[in-house]
Amino acid sequence: MKKSVMLLVFAVLSLFAVSTAFAGAAKCPQKRKTKKAPASLYNKDKTKSANKKNGKAIFTKKAKPMACKMCHGDKGDGGGKLGAALKPKPRNFTCKKTMKDVTPGQMFWIIKNGSKGTGMAPFKTLKDKEIWDVIKYIREDLMK
Repeated sequence: MKKSVMLLVFAVLSLFAVSTAFAGAAKCPQKRKTKKAPASLYNKDKTKSANKKNGKAIFTKKAKPMACKMCHGDKGDGGGKLGAALKPKPRNFTCKKTMKDVTPGQMFWIIKNGSKGTGMAPFKTLKDKEIWDVIKYIREDLMK
C-alpha cells in the first residue's frame, strides 16, 4: 500500500514538473496590436535616473494588485504561473526579436494604461518613478 501511494505521488509530481516545463516561456517573436503610445511619450526614456534595484523589487513582489512576475515569470520570459492561462501569453521580455522595437516610452505607456485585448491591466497604483524603475530592471536584467 505504501509503495502504491509513493508511486502515485511520484507520478503526479513528475507530470506536474513536465507540464510546468513545457508551459513556460512564451513564443518568440510575439505579435501584438498594442496601441502606440502618444508621440510625446513614445521616445521618452527616463531609465538613466531610475533605480533598478527598486524596479526588481516591484517586478518580483511589490506591485499591486499583483507582482509582474506572476504573469511575466521570474525570468521575464512570459512563463509566470498566472500567465499560463492568458491568451495571448504575457510579453516575453527575453525575446530580442519582439523587444527590439519596443521603446522605453512604449513600455511606460503599457504599464500605466494596460494593453487592450491582452491580460495586461493598467498599474494605476504605481507612481511614474516606480514604472521607470521597473522598465530599467526589465531592459537591463531581463532583456539580455
